[in-house]
Amino acid sequence: MSTDTVKALPIGHSPDPDDAFMFYGFATKKVTIPGFEIDHVLDDIQTLNVRAMKAELPVTAISAHAYPYVADNYWIMKTGASMGDGYGPIIVSKKYRTMDELLANPKAVIAQPGKLTTANLLLRSWFGQIEQVEMGFDQIIDAVLSDKVDAGLLIHEGQITWQQHGLNKLADFGTIWAEKTGGLPLPLGLDCVRKDLGESTARTISNALQDSIRAAYDDIKGSVDYALQWGRGIDATTGEKFVKMYVNDLTMDMGERGKKALEYLFRMGAEAGIIPEVGAVDLL
Repeated sequence: MSTDTVKALPIGHSPDPDDAFMFYGFATKKVTIPGFEIDHVLDDIQTLNVRAMKAELPVTAISAHAYPYVADNYWIMKTGASMGDGYGPIIVSKKYRTMDELLANPKAVIAQPGKLTTANLLLRSWFGQIEQVEMGFDQIIDAVLSDKVDAGLLIHEGQITWQQHGLNKLADFGTIWAEKTGGLPLPLGLDCVRKDLGESTARTISNALQDSIRAAYDDIKGSVDYALQWGRGIDATTGEKFVKMYVNDLTMDMGERGKKALEYLFRMGAEAGIIPEVGAVDLL
C-alpha cells in the first residue's frame, strides 16, 4: 500500500500506566490497522470527555459517565474498558476515619477529579450532600494533606499509593458497587469509536485494540516498562499491580457481564437525574 493512501487515525487516551499498557501494541507497531497510521493523542480523561462531547477524535477513551452525552456520535467498543472487579475509586481523608464522621460535618468539602468522571457520578449518586471542589486527579492527595479539603476522591494510581501518605480510607466505591449490584464489575472508563467511520471500520479498530492489549500481556516486562513512563514516580511492582487491576479479562472483552454493569450504571445515573437516559447498550 502506498503511503498516500494511509490515513492518520487520532486515538485519544490518558497519559496513565493502564492506558499506556493497553496501547502498547500500537505504540510499538507490533499491531497495526491496515490503511491507518495511528496518532496517539494524550490528554487527561476529563479533557477527553470534553473533546468527545464535540466529537473531535475518531477513537477515544472516555469516562463511562460521559457516554450518555456522546451516544449519538460514538459506539462503545467491547474492548478497552477499565472495570474494577470489587475495587474502584476511593475516598480518603487525613482528619476523618469513617464516612459517618465526614458526613456529620455539614461544611465538609471533598475534592473530586472531574465533573464527567465516573467517580464523580458515583459520588453524586451516593454522597451528593457533600460539597465538592473539582481539581486535577494528581493534585488531590496533596490537597488532602495540606487541609485544603476535608477528603479526596482518588482515581488512577492514588488508589494504591494513598497509604504511603498516612491517609485513612473512608469508602471504596468498588466495594459499595459490588454490594449494590450483586457482584457486577464497576465500569469506569470506556474506549469508543465515532460512528461516521462506519461499522466495518469500527469493528476492525475494536479488534485491533484487543490485539494491542494481548501484545502487552505477551511482553509484560516491556509493556510495563513502557507504561511506567506515565507512572508519576511509582515503582515497577506498584505499576504492574495497578495495570493488572484495570487491564483485565473484562478489558479484553467486557462481555455480557460488563454490558449489564454499564446498563446498571446508566440506569442509576438517569434515575438520579444526573445523566440522560441511554437505554440498551450496544457493543462493537
